[in-house]
Amino acid sequence: MTRSNWTTDRIPDQKGRVFVVTGATGGLGLATAHALAAKGARLVLAVRDETRGRHAAGLLSARHPDAPPPAVRPLDLADGASVRAFAARLRADGPRPDVLVNNAGVLAPPRTLTPHGHELQLAANHLGHFALTALLLDLLADGDDPRVVTVTSANHRRARIHFDDPAGARSYSPMDRYNQSKLAGALFGHELHRRLALAASPVRSVLAHPGYAATGLQGATPVPAVRLLFGRLLRPLAQSAERGALPQLYAATDPRALGGQLYGPDGPGELRGAPTRVPLAPRATDPATARRLWDLSEDLTGVRFTLPRHHEDLDPHPAPARPRQP
Repeated sequence: MTRSNWTTDRIPDQKGRVFVVTGATGGLGLATAHALAAKGARLVLAVRDETRGRHAAGLLSARHPDAPPPAVRPLDLADGASVRAFAARLRADGPRPDVLVNNAGVLAPPRTLTPHGHELQLAANHLGHFALTALLLDLLADGDDPRVVTVTSANHRRARIHFDDPAGARSYSPMDRYNQSKLAGALFGHELHRRLALAASPVRSVLAHPGYAATGLQGATPVPAVRLLFGRLLRPLAQSAERGALPQLYAATDPRALGGQLYGPDGPGELRGAPTRVPLAPRATDPATARRLWDLSEDLTGVRFTLPRHHEDLDPHPAPARPRQP
């Protein structure tokens, strides 16, 4: 890990570029939106609560009057129908995106199932972003320096994917399932990079994690022990949301950000600091695990990526043919 002095002052001019930011009503998402608007970007705020979204848009316009007014679009990442509706509206009405920042997430709720029967954290933190990326990928490919930024966590290094129990029916620990969702995001972002590179796509898939940032997410969890630990006891160690957003801003805007790489804070334990390249867990780059998760994600969401087919000799990790689903 190398030390870095990168700040938002280093963000290039973003006039004419369109950024879709999920979870943009507060925390890292709103901090990301403010930094992009300050550089002239056009924003699409993808939000679960439209009232909060309109409030966030008002704050952005008031602070950055020279930036284009943000668009507010409803998106519930835990609901596949909402993801499809969001993508369809963006396709029909625009604006065409240049960058997708997969930022939104939930932290350590009690076991909750979505209407589709998926465990909430896996659905909101991974499956929704997986489907959204697939549905917008062709639009992104026509963009200006197009990128997909997937926000994971240093906790991905503590996780494994429960392929035999993805919904947590047999065992459920709030933090274990949160960590799983963040490993899923890391696997997805890295595997997406590999597939995009094989397809010679212009889209970059870059990963970021915020370290430990005070975003309000920690205090919002309904699990008392998690809320006490992260929302109060450890809060003095946290950096601001503005500092926590730096790695994803670097991944989204800096010309030197590399596809397939993870950017996080350069301080001790990757808890705080300026963005620098940090290692992914070996499990997050394992091709067999990535393929298995990709197949599971397609099956659970019903959304499949469309990328140009290449000869298997070009693929360093060719996958066996999948059986057709009934």
